[in-house]
Amino acid sequence: MINCSATCFFAERDRIREFFFIFRKYQIIRPETQSDGREKNIFMTTDFKVLTDEPAKKTPYDNPKSIEFNFRAKRFQNVRTLIEDALSEKTQIRILDLGGTEEYWKIGSDFLEKNRQNLKITLVNLEAERVKNTELFDSLAGDAADPQLLAGESFDLVHSNSVVEHVGSWERMIQFAENTKRLSKRYFVQTPNYWFPFEPHFRTPGFQYLPNSVKVGLVRRFQLGFFPRTPDLEEARNLVEHNKLISARQMRRLFDDGEILFEKLAFLNKSIMAIRAG
Repeated sequence: MINCSATCFFAERDRIREFFFIFRKYQIIRPETQSDGREKNIFMTTDFKVLTDEPAKKTPYDNPKSIEFNFRAKRFQNVRTLIEDALSEKTQIRILDLGGTEEYWKIGSDFLEKNRQNLKITLVNLEAERVKNTELFDSLAGDAADPQLLAGESFDLVHSNSVVEHVGSWERMIQFAENTKRLSKRYFVQTPNYWFPFEPHFRTPGFQYLPNSVKVGLVRRFQLGFFPRTPDLEEARNLVEHNKLISARQMRRLFDDGEILFEKLAFLNKSIMAIRAG
């Protein structure tokens, strides 16, 4: 008979295997110049089959059984609690999603459908996102680190998922946090953990610990994770600058009036959540 500790161990082992399969299923091994002078990336799968075409890209929301979707669905339980708390105070509430997309909210589709008459979710991105469900969503163009963002407005919840690490400098992260705290008495902000060994954007173990000059060099030479090979020096530097993981200590400094919680994988803190219940 397998005891509880053994069951937990095997469950964690399987989650680790799936996690690394998802993030490393396809790995570029070299760019190759074709006869017409254009470069084409050569890929290798985990079973060492070489591909000459880039594999079709899927989002974390395509497979509800995937580990990525399940992480987000569990994370949404915290968001749902905040929404329910807001709905206990009023029948119509406004949610501001900084850097969000309509697709992301699929993780709570059943809950949103049940409460669709009571919710309005405003997405803010540098360029306004096109939305399909205009009854539930609207979309604005704006900079989440702009001190004048939505001046004079207020919302019942500010939400942000994996965005603060993309806004750039520490000063811009501070302003992002100030906007989050200013625009609502409730917030939910999530970010990947700097100290989790797998970098989720470049999909490379330990990438975040490398010197910036090395990161830039790798980005200029290879396609890494979500990003195509970027030969231009300034573009490569900008890419590295706007994908900067932060630690729990930094999150506590940014969101000093919130509660800091963690998502775990293999007993390690995979991501960090800052939550203020209002």
